[in-house]
Amino acid sequence: MSDNHVDLLIIGAGPAGLTAAQYGSRANLKVLVIEQLAAGGQALVIDILENYPGNVEHLDAAGNVISGIKSGYDFAIDLHKQAESFGASFLSGCVNSIKKENDIFTVNLTDGSEYSASGVIIATGAKPRFLGVPGEKEFSGKGVSYCATCDGNFFRNKKIFVVGGGDAACDEGRYLSRLTDKVILIHRRDAFRAQKALVERTLNNPNIKVRYNTVINEIKGDVKVNSVVLADTKTGEIYEEETDAVFIFAGTVPQSDLVRGLGAALDESGYIITDQKMATNIKGLFAAGDIRSGAFRQVVTAAADGAAAAHHAAEYIDAL
Repeated sequence: MSDNHVDLLIIGAGPAGLTAAQYGSRANLKVLVIEQLAAGGQALVIDILENYPGNVEHLDAAGNVISGIKSGYDFAIDLHKQAESFGASFLSGCVNSIKKENDIFTVNLTDGSEYSASGVIIATGAKPRFLGVPGEKEFSGKGVSYCATCDGNFFRNKKIFVVGGGDAACDEGRYLSRLTDKVILIHRRDAFRAQKALVERTLNNPNIKVRYNTVINEIKGDVKVNSVVLADTKTGEIYEEETDAVFIFAGTVPQSDLVRGLGAALDESGYIITDQKMATNIKGLFAAGDIRSGAFRQVVTAAADGAAAAHHAAEYIDAL
């Protein structure tokens, strides 16, 4: 085998991919993780990772905080270091294609380099879904954002519209409410689909005003966002309102294009179908985290998926 051959190749370095790297390395496999951006995935933008088991504040005898709840960024950095400490290697690059011949997978990168592996774990996750309304693309980075912790600080004490009704919208809306008392959260339905605890905190937050049955028809501005055109889905009323920013959390799109050419089974939304071992219908190909059909899409479940995928990938590789 060439120097570019590894036992287990992991594509994506979010919580699923990083945990898989740790478990694969501890199983004495030669592991390579390829990540296009920064290791950590969507966990990097989580302000406070309060719902990860055991991630709590610790107090001394006097009641002083001696270690606080980790942010998603700190958690991701620790996961990365941990995987490296067990022997996993990391490569920054963009995978262009995956092929399989006999029992060997070949992965080609956009820079022309090529790697092979006996087993592959897809942990590419999902990206934010766009609204697709006029002005969204034009004002991206100029008042339109998909990450509150990344861009929220630019809009301190400004008026902000937040779009969405899931966990992300409530979480990010709460973060923004610490920067301004003018957060307006709009949702196209008459009830949130987020977890009950998050919904209650959102509704009880004095800095957040909620408008149900409301959608954005257009985002307007000159060099930056200065207004939105809104529509009431019940009455049909259309009106324009000034704003400084629009933060969009309208769901995610699976990054599963890489496996389509292999014939991997996908659900109707494009997420990869796996069994309980995280195995796809392609022998030696596993999927973990947000990319997987039916996933709960939380950091804790992504990590669990990654551990299971690596464990069963190791079993598969040992049997070859």
